[in-house]
Amino acid sequence: MNILGIDFEDWYHPELVRKNIDSGKKLEPSVIQGIDKILDWLRKNETYATFFVVGELLEYEPDILDKIIGEDHEIGFHTMHHTKLDDFNSEEQFADEIKKFGELTGEKSRGFRAPTFSLNERSSWAIKILQENNYLYDSSVVPAKTDLYGLPNAVKKPYRISSESLEKDDRKSNLLEFPILTTKFIGKKIPAGGGFYLRFLPYKIIKNAVKNNEKNQIPSTFYIHSWELTPEFMPKLSLPKKDHFITYHNLNKAMFKMTEIIQNFKFTSFEKYISK
Repeated sequence: MNILGIDFEDWYHPELVRKNIDSGKKLEPSVIQGIDKILDWLRKNETYATFFVVGELLEYEPDILDKIIGEDHEIGFHTMHHTKLDDFNSEEQFADEIKKFGELTGEKSRGFRAPTFSLNERSSWAIKILQENNYLYDSSVVPAKTDLYGLPNAVKKPYRISSESLEKDDRKSNLLEFPILTTKFIGKKIPAGGGFYLRFLPYKIIKNAVKNNEKNQIPSTFYIHSWELTPEFMPKLSLPKKDHFITYHNLNKAMFKMTEIIQNFKFTSFEKYISK
């Protein structure tokens, strides 16, 4: 059994978009209009997922929570405003956001994913705060190095993480880490479990990575963004060439490719995987 997380965020939340838009301008959500399409897609494919939701979207449209929970999917925390952990002013600010999200969700969230996979040595304090707030798991580690993120020496299979041990199993910790699927491509270790890499890599490469994990009895953890599943609600923005390529490359094929994956391999939510 493998694990699917949906990073439920709007068009202005991704890091490569955020840094290229006017931060003083009022931004109207549009991607949230695709929630019914995403839920219908999961229903048709008999797959459960964890929705890592940016909290401000629940403030804007509270019905999102009932729709997700009503279909027996799981709600997870993706910060209140899609803030990278490095950009929090203090540990207290992060703790306050967890409490706010708990109020919005009736304390249903027990899992976290850091925006832009921003968990690193500088932001390791976040793990301690998750533990203090009774979180059961995190999925913010990518065991490969990219321009934006990555802990290349991290364990590839689920392990117990702590603020003192981000990349190796800490037997004293009670917080599980579910690292994102990686693979070797042209001799280099790269992410393979979602986002740009899902859209860029040949399907055969991803399929073989999942099969290799299955052979080693390791669940493959995937993620996909809400705006990748609903590209019709994602505005075409003028971005620098590299940022534009990463954001929009094969965007219209993302749902098709993820559909092929969840139809060929079994997936569920983090919650259901942990309790099985």
